[in-house]
Amino acid sequence: MTSAQDDTGPDDGLIRVLDASGRVAPTEQAERYLPLIEALGDAELEQFYRDMVVVRAFDTQATMLQRQGQLALWPPSRGQEAAQVGSVRAARAQDTLFPSYREHVVATVRGVDPIGIIRLMRGVSHGGWDPTDPANGNVRNYTLVLGSQTLHATGYAMAKTFDGVVGTGDPESDQAVMVYYGDGASSQGDVHEAMVFAASYRTPQVFFLQNNQWAISVPVEVQSRVPLAQRAAGYGMESLRIDGNDVLASYAVTRTALDEARAGSGPQAIEAVTYRLGAHTTSDDPTKYRTKSEEESWIARDPIDRMRAYLASRGAADAFFDEVDAEAAAYADDVRVRTVELEAPAKETMFQHVYSDPHPLMDEQARWLADYEASFEGGEA
Repeated sequence: MTSAQDDTGPDDGLIRVLDASGRVAPTEQAERYLPLIEALGDAELEQFYRDMVVVRAFDTQATMLQRQGQLALWPPSRGQEAAQVGSVRAARAQDTLFPSYREHVVATVRGVDPIGIIRLMRGVSHGGWDPTDPANGNVRNYTLVLGSQTLHATGYAMAKTFDGVVGTGDPESDQAVMVYYGDGASSQGDVHEAMVFAASYRTPQVFFLQNNQWAISVPVEVQSRVPLAQRAAGYGMESLRIDGNDVLASYAVTRTALDEARAGSGPQAIEAVTYRLGAHTTSDDPTKYRTKSEEESWIARDPIDRMRAYLASRGAADAFFDEVDAEAAAYADDVRVRTVELEAPAKETMFQHVYSDPHPLMDEQARWLADYEASFEGGEA
């Protein structure tokens, strides 16, 4: 099953700079963004490619670790790297990002140790990393209750408005918030409630929707009869649709949207049309609900292959691509070694950080566990 919304041909209305072959072929809607792309140097373009390749290697390694019993669950991000790399590289250091649970590129590019993500998926941490630690790049924790992160982001963005750190004209201090969510989450009430408040309070916020075509096994055309970007437009937001497999389009459109939000123009919305090449999670079997021909049509639009072809056309040498492949392999190997070395946490940690302040319920549960374990002392367990 495929959707009319999935078409990524030349006349589909998406903002696109690179076509599926990696050739510069901007759509009419992309023209206004070309100066931002033309300003990028070789080092920045090569970094986009490096980010995608390295994190895909991590993603592949994590999937194998789950299959080998080292992780409880893993949500693959394969195929969505361009949407994530372009958008996260467009953000400024002072911006705060709210992921869902598939934004491995976003988290690691901003400085989160990949083992932080592993710890969460292994079940040895409530959150994986400390979002208040500057080393983690203002990335909030993954949210497994989908849609709720849009509420968190909107509340945080409202606070930024109240704090007066929006629209001052200083690009080094004005702040924006970006929240990631998927096509499935876009059908949840939380997202729409967040948009109501964001529009009402004109928050400095970008809603970044990765439309990967499937909400687990529900295709996007069942969720919406119109492009998902129109949902945000219904709340009065500037709403744009991009080719989510084109890292250059993702970067330029998101950079513009964040700049406008930071300047006080209110919330913006981006729908990145992409595809989840892997399973929804490692507990899912996508062969039960989608066809091989559909998957092959999207494999032909792979974001990494597209960017590699573009860089090669600009003169990138084979040595560069070999270097990136070696770095990605080393990165993945390091994740494997450190994952296997992880030890089970002390049982006391399960009661920590559930609430921001000490809570009597946590104290009661800790006492119950201590009493329960003590009941086996001197007897048969």
